[in-house]
Amino acid sequence: MSTVASKIPSGSIPTVAATANSRATIGSRLERLPMTGYQRRLFAIIATAWFFDSMDLGIMTFVLGSIKTEFGLTAMQTGLLASSSFLGMFLGAATAGMLADKFGRKPVFQLSMIFWGVGSLMCGLSHSANELMAYRVLLGFGMGMEFPIGLAMVSEIVPAKSRGRYVAILEGFWPIGFIAAGVAAYFFLPVIGWRGIFIALAVPSVFVFVVRRNIPESPRWLEDAGRHDVADTVMSGFEQKVLRASGMKSLPAVQPGMASESAVGRGAAFAELWKGVYAKRTAMLWALWLFALLGYYGLTTWLGALLQQAGYEVTKSVLYTVYISVAGIPGFIFSAWLLEKWGRKPTCVLMLVGSAAAAYMYGQAAATQAPIAQLISAGLCMQFFMFGMWSVLYAYTPELYPTRSRATGAGFASSIGRIGSLIGPYIVGIVLPVAGQAGVFSLGAACFVAAAIVVVLFGIETKGQSLEQLSH
Repeated sequence: MSTVASKIPSGSIPTVAATANSRATIGSRLERLPMTGYQRRLFAIIATAWFFDSMDLGIMTFVLGSIKTEFGLTAMQTGLLASSSFLGMFLGAATAGMLADKFGRKPVFQLSMIFWGVGSLMCGLSHSANELMAYRVLLGFGMGMEFPIGLAMVSEIVPAKSRGRYVAILEGFWPIGFIAAGVAAYFFLPVIGWRGIFIALAVPSVFVFVVRRNIPESPRWLEDAGRHDVADTVMSGFEQKVLRASGMKSLPAVQPGMASESAVGRGAAFAELWKGVYAKRTAMLWALWLFALLGYYGLTTWLGALLQQAGYEVTKSVLYTVYISVAGIPGFIFSAWLLEKWGRKPTCVLMLVGSAAAAYMYGQAAATQAPIAQLISAGLCMQFFMFGMWSVLYAYTPELYPTRSRATGAGFASSIGRIGSLIGPYIVGIVLPVAGQAGVFSLGAACFVAAAIVVVLFGIETKGQSLEQLSH
């Protein structure tokens, strides 16, 4: 198989020989590139949306108690409202994944901003709990569209040696956004109320929509779609920008012999999730996402409201929740490091088991009305492991599918997870009056243990392998 010239001189535009227009060629050209400021800028643009999405979703943790009081909601009604965003995310993730595999990553990525911005604005203009619930579904639809596409794009432009770390760092913007939401709620909730906060969070969608125009389409997707000339043009521009950013006179030689992904008819992406080796991977991922997100969102969505129920005033409950969330930052950093040093599978199991143990300890501390220092310590451990878990989920999932069905696979895994997100807060509203906070957190711990067992039994290791190698 012919390849790109072994060296690319500085200042020239690399080209691909006519006989080299294959998936292996694009994969080989991408895999041999060094990580430079250019790829990091693309990554930062994608990560910016992750940050603001996290703020929009996380803000409910901090304003849920205020909304519950204003509308006079019962525990069950409050849980249903908290779950409404996840219904939209379930629909958005599945829809966007299939659209991105069919029409490309970039246009669907941009479309998600419209749903996100309009949804957040209308949440702030809601005058009833039913209106708010409806617009949280719309907002969730836009946020759900983000995840599978962002994961696919980062996975497809970052070389295998750095892929796990960067996808894990991408997820690290989630705890940072969550903490920023808490800080915003602490300072602005008493001033502009929860409606004003939602309106303010609609503004960044315009900014992100504009800066995303600088992201190129995934060259891996273009070539997989049969658009070889466009793929070569995009890839050549990508290489040239990497070359300039690296300060090198030439790029490393393309390594020959990378296997191409086997061809199947396009439009069969969902069906492929349940064929051959992918069937086992899909079943494992769906169970993992379902249990992990049921446990996570069942607990974190209620953290602020549970503290208020325990007798803490609104501002203190917000502040304590922010303190607890700070541990998410070292959690995702540690997970990002461990992913490349230890591997995806063992890191995932560690984070899930750690989440289970910490959640149980937090529930016991809350149930016995332990001193606030003990409660916060348990909460710090819980958030450390849970945000580390998120990093593994997002790094691991897109690696298990080929380019032609990567966004679809990641999208449906995320959608199944959103079923857990949807029913988790609602179940808490039912369990809380019966079993108390100890029962709620024990249930969350059981979900994390179930997810860990699934990974131990059915997970595979992907560390250090190219996407093309993993597609076989």
